[in-house]
Amino acid sequence: MNRKFEITDAKRGAAFTVRVVTRAQRNEIVGVQEDKSLKIRLTAPPNDNQANEALIKFLAERLGVPEKAIEIVAGRENRDKWISVEGISTADAEARLQPDSDASDT
Repeated sequence: MNRKFEITDAKRGAAFTVRVVTRAQRNEIVGVQEDKSLKIRLTAPPNDNQANEALIKFLAERLGVPEKAIEIVAGRENRDKWISVEGISTADAEARLQPDSDASDT
């Protein structure tokens, strides 16, 4: 299914939800879940905050913002997270967070 995930305007940027899958073969954006969360695979393990740190680094690179501009607002201990990004419009975030072309949602 090729529908856009939902990014909302935040106070000074954009906010969206993600579902993180850890211990993947590579870091990638897979697609959009039925609940409109962005599914992201990370190579990091879920323990010792490694997945959260990897997620912030990955999103910073994809969005072209500093890591300090990204905050995990909710879900630090869960695979479902609410992300806030300062200094980026919702349109720019949507354009930069498109699924990787060779990712398959399996």
